[in-house]
Amino acid sequence: MSENVLFSTHPNGLAKVTLNRPKAINALSVDMLLAIKQKLTEWEQDDTIKVILITGAGSKGFCAGGDIKALYEARASDTELEKADHFFEEEYETDWLVYRFGKPMIALLDGIVMGGGIGLTYGASHRIVTERTKWAMPEMNIGFFPDVGAAYFFNKAPGATGRYLALTASIIGADDVIAIHAADHYLPSSKLAGFFAVVEKTDWHKEDVPTALNQLLAEYAEPPEAKGVLASLQENIDRHFSYPTVEEIVASLEADDSEFASKTRDILLSKSAVSLKVALKQILLGKNQSFKTCLETDLTLAKHFLRHGDFFEGIRSVLVDKDKHPNYQFKHLSDVSDKRVDHFFSL
Repeated sequence: MSENVLFSTHPNGLAKVTLNRPKAINALSVDMLLAIKQKLTEWEQDDTIKVILITGAGSKGFCAGGDIKALYEARASDTELEKADHFFEEEYETDWLVYRFGKPMIALLDGIVMGGGIGLTYGASHRIVTERTKWAMPEMNIGFFPDVGAAYFFNKAPGATGRYLALTASIIGADDVIAIHAADHYLPSSKLAGFFAVVEKTDWHKEDVPTALNQLLAEYAEPPEAKGVLASLQENIDRHFSYPTVEEIVASLEADDSEFASKTRDILLSKSAVSLKVALKQILLGKNQSFKTCLETDLTLAKHFLRHGDFFEGIRSVLVDKDKHPNYQFKHLSDVSDKRVDHFFSL
């Protein structure tokens, strides 16, 4: 088992998963994913385990996502490329296992929760956010695409909000995370210790676990202290992001002289043109697809991006050299044909 993820079981029927790479904000490695998948598979068949709790070590956040910087090595050789392929295979299999898991699972989405951290916990039955939650799918910032089933869950968001969040990689807080149906309950951080103390002392063998857990959360949860911003932007988001092409979205923003439109246009045009077009098609295709089908599409896309130079240039600019000035091969939307976009979806 990886030392970067800790497991424990308790006589009351509680089992715990703790992501344990606090210096890396618990970024997921393939070893961590393998360990989580193996342990959850065991626990699902273990009648003494009644409820799972998943948290992250350290004060910065639950999970910053996959260890993308490590994937940068994939450009070096076919062997490293196969390792990178394997990472995404294990990541999406683990996400699917959580989604279909047959027992209640509490996920604490405290602090930074991004990318792979969202995928790992999206399927949990009881997802808790706090005033410290900073939630985002930031993959567009490195020339990638919003994966881990994002085409499924972004389509659950109101109106065109999912497309907006996918393409802009915006960071949102607790109220907005609940509004887009990516979390279920808000607990102020001051209440977490009390809540978890009750979870740890309850004899879950004697309870109807879903009912008892819902009652407990109803006792501790409350409305978020800070109001989200998405509701106030909904009209603007829907007006501009309901179009089926990136070019039309940008044109709509350019025709609007509001501060929102100007800033959003600049944000979009700072992203990889390939990523923008692939991601929008991915979200559109996912509208009527299952979570599993979206994950299968993500694996196809991920393997293509691992063979796409602009992905590695994006990683270099943000995570390696940190100059924040990627020199993408495809600099403009007009450089990216429909045929090139379609290639990313080919098996």
